[in-house]
Amino acid sequence: MATATATPASTTTWKLDPAHSAAEFKVKHMMISNVKGSFSNLSGVLIEDPVDPRQSSIEASIDVSTLSTGDAQRDGHLKSTDFFDVEKFPTMTFKSTLVKKIGQHEHAVTGDLTLHGVIRPVTFAVEGPSAPGKDPWGNTRIGLLATTKINRKDFGLAWNAALETGGVLVGEDVSITLDVQFVKG
Repeated sequence: MATATATPASTTTWKLDPAHSAAEFKVKHMMISNVKGSFSNLSGVLIEDPVDPRQSSIEASIDVSTLSTGDAQRDGHLKSTDFFDVEKFPTMTFKSTLVKKIGQHEHAVTGDLTLHGVIRPVTFAVEGPSAPGKDPWGNTRIGLLATTKINRKDFGLAWNAALETGGVLVGEDVSITLDVQFVKG
């Protein structure tokens, strides 16, 4: 007789709302200022256990081909084999391995980030989730803000160019911010 895996009664399943969510990044350009960009077409599921956050989990996916920095030529270069190689690696994913409460509305969420075919552990600092609220259509929603910093070279994104004044064109550290909303579902 097969046994079914039951979701504990204290958990709630939330589906990421891509229309009300953003995935953004910033990286140093020419060692003098930041270039910012974003991705659309996010998806994900949060299983929340407010009683025991260690039993919570999140899985998310981003369509890398939706990258936008506001400059078509730069976007094309970032999507090319020099960087993301979106034809070969069209998505980046995150799957949590540990959710740890560190404050009233703060969590550290560690998991495996898959980017450019490389899987590495990363930890997001998470503010939230917010208290649930009802939208005008009767759906229950929560939001959270998650941030982390990665070294792009750790994921095989190593292209760069030397500047004649010294230094490099593209910084190694990339800040990632996810400002997301979930619908109870």
